[in-house]
Amino acid sequence: MKRTKSIARIAFLVVFSLFLGCASPSNRLRNHLLQTEGLIALWDFSEAAGNPRIAQGVAPFSLREMGRPIERVKEGPISGYAAYLHDSAFFSLPHAETGRLNIHGKGQGVTVMAWVNWEGNTGFVGGMWNEYTDGGRRQYGLFVHLPHYNGADQVCGHISYTGKPTPPFPYSSDYSASKQTLEKGAWHFIVFTYDGTYIRSYLDGVFEAREPELIRNTSGFEGLPEGIVQSKNPYHFPDGMGDNGSDFTVGAVVLSRGMGNFFKGKIGGLAVFDRSLTKHEILEINKLTVFN
Repeated sequence: MKRTKSIARIAFLVVFSLFLGCASPSNRLRNHLLQTEGLIALWDFSEAAGNPRIAQGVAPFSLREMGRPIERVKEGPISGYAAYLHDSAFFSLPHAETGRLNIHGKGQGVTVMAWVNWEGNTGFVGGMWNEYTDGGRRQYGLFVHLPHYNGADQVCGHISYTGKPTPPFPYSSDYSASKQTLEKGAWHFIVFTYDGTYIRSYLDGVFEAREPELIRNTSGFEGLPEGIVQSKNPYHFPDGMGDNGSDFTVGAVVLSRGMGNFFKGKIGGLAVFDRSLTKHEILEINKLTVFN
């Protein structure tokens, strides 16, 4: 009897291994993400235009189209589809429905990752970030191309505790920026992590540290005649994340003139974790990423 059970177990393992080997790259990536500790939400953007985009994870968070119906295109590493954002369209989830996406606190970690084909200009990818209401309800957000404080054509991870601009500046300067730059019109895997002390930006699974450098647009302020010299990757920010009341948006943020920082291009997946993933974990996810 024991021998029979042993043979049956071996047969099961062989069949299971064959199944995994035959699984499509997109299924392997999706399954890996769903099994990764700390996942709060994963959107694969498989839904057709006119429909909410529903997350897998701890809750079916429902992103609504704003501005116009958002076209679905047949590209992307998770579902084989992507949302094509242009003409000031974006997605939104009201603050009252953010639930566990409302990640905040001293020492609290967060990871936001996305698979994007970016066409240029400053673009907000996803997170809880509002630069205007009540003086600012910034919290956490993944951007591409923030040139004002040395983030041109780069992956940028923004964190705020107060929700307001960084004193004494008119904007928030508290973001990491990858050393590598994105190629416009090409698919990339972009990530930022925050461990409660440092923000780090990754491009295509790789973190590259930046040496301390003079930060643009920081000179001439009171107490800063020569400006600030600091590293943008990792970016030191021990303050933590505030609980500041922003909606969760994808593709745009609230600015003083209304919605802005519109992402232009395709988003084939977006995931949020309530911890800082390690370099090894991010590299493994990149290895599983196959762009169709």
